[in-house]
Amino acid sequence: MIQIKDNIFWVGIKDWELKKFHGEELSTHRGSTYNSYLIKDKKTALVDTVWTPFYEKYLEQLESEVGLKNIDLIVTNHCEQDHGGSLPYLLERIPGTPVYCTKNGAMMIKRHFHKDWNFNIVKTGDSVDLGANKLVFVEMQMLHWPDSMATYVAGANVLLSNDAFGQHYASPFMFNDQVDQCELYQEALKYYANILTPFSKMAKAKINEVIGLGLPIEMIAPSHGIIWRDNPMQIVEKYAQWADGYHEGTVVVLYDTMWGATRKMAQAIAAGLSKKGIGAKLINAGKSDRNDVVTEIFKARGLIVGSSTINKGILSDVAALIEMVKGLKFKNKIGAAFGSYGWSGESVKILEEGLKESGIELVVEGIRAQYNPTPEDLQSCEALGEAFAAKI
Repeated sequence: MIQIKDNIFWVGIKDWELKKFHGEELSTHRGSTYNSYLIKDKKTALVDTVWTPFYEKYLEQLESEVGLKNIDLIVTNHCEQDHGGSLPYLLERIPGTPVYCTKNGAMMIKRHFHKDWNFNIVKTGDSVDLGANKLVFVEMQMLHWPDSMATYVAGANVLLSNDAFGQHYASPFMFNDQVDQCELYQEALKYYANILTPFSKMAKAKINEVIGLGLPIEMIAPSHGIIWRDNPMQIVEKYAQWADGYHEGTVVVLYDTMWGATRKMAQAIAAGLSKKGIGAKLINAGKSDRNDVVTEIFKARGLIVGSSTINKGILSDVAALIEMVKGLKFKNKIGAAFGSYGWSGESVKILEEGLKESGIELVVEGIRAQYNPTPEDLQSCEALGEAFAAKI
């Protein structure tokens, strides 16, 4: 148990070895944490649990430091396994303990664990008195699941925000003023870009709703990563920016290549962008972490994507990234396509269709080069970069 404020304690798990999350979908270079919180008052409340593989250690810690039978109620802000995975094992030990969750939460917990526990359904504004403190519930639907909510500890002025405002970041320290600020924001931005981007419209509305409640917030404690105690509203302000068509005015030139022809085209396009004063980042899709690439695309105003043609299609690493971009529904971005080919030459058309399906506006005509690009082809690529820069 680590006391984070007044009578609120962190009782979670630090997962230093974690390198992939959501199956194999999300890279977590700095590990992660599964933050569970205990509020000790006249009543003792446990908010969220930890991922299933850690349930034995988690229950042992709670038993030795708190005593499981001393837990009066459980709050499940979100039932995904990294938060709710220990719930069935906990309730085997303390059956009948009330579980507070949203209506969607109760339905989804039943579908996950096939149990009908003592559910107490709550909505925004509902509360539970613990004694000196009171839990106030705030629905956070689609941030990032239909069941998501946050729990505000009135009296301590702490927002237990679940997935919102978190990061996959394991550290020897607990609080934002103790860690490297660049690492912290890199992981917070990557988390938002890869997980919450599709829900930006709802995030913006929910942020305004939370602010509109007028709750004094002295600490924001998410379910992953570092706790915000020094100016906690700084991450709320960042979310408001990130949810509002955020970009940094740069361009990502994303490509994959078989024998170097498409790489030469990418370099010429980047040169054209740079000539007009636009920052360009060249990324080889076949050699880069996909989630890091998505983060760079999130930060960029433009995405110019290229691939060799293979089997009348595009190279698989570029195809996978285009599929990710489609799902993330980035806003306020412009795009173009390019590629080399030998005989059939479909890649540019396929890439342009992928960009359009992703909601990215095509602002210049795509360009193809057969086999190894000629000096004239590369001049055309540079001109594409200059024309694209004019659209920024």
